[in-house]
Amino acid sequence: MSERVQLRRARGWRKPEHTIIVSRPSRWGNPYPVRVYGRNQALRLYAEHLRQHPHVCSAIREELAGRNLACWCRLDEPCHADLLLCVARGIPLDALLDKPGEDEV
Repeated sequence: MSERVQLRRARGWRKPEHTIIVSRPSRWGNPYPVRVYGRNQALRLYAEHLRQHPHVCSAIREELAGRNLACWCRLDEPCHADLLLCVARGIPLDALLDKPGEDEV
C-alpha cells in the first residue's frame, strides 16, 4: 500500500522506489503555504481546492494511485500528501480533515 515519505537532505538518503515528490513547487504541491495560513487552514484550503477541481482529482487517481508520496513535512504532522493519498485511494477528504486533534496549528 502506498504511504507518505519524508524527504531528507541527509547524506546517502535516496528517494524510495515508486515514490513521487509532491512538495512545493512540484505539480502536486499545496498552493497554500503553511507559513502563511497555518497547517490546519492550509490543509482545509487545499481540500476545498481539490473539491472544486474534479479534473485534478482524476489526475491524482490516475498518476498517484499506488505510489508513495514524498514531502518535507514531518510524518507525525498532517500534510497535504495525506489528502493526495486519500484522493488516490478514493477515500473522502472529510475522513482525514475531521480527525480529532487537528485544530491545533
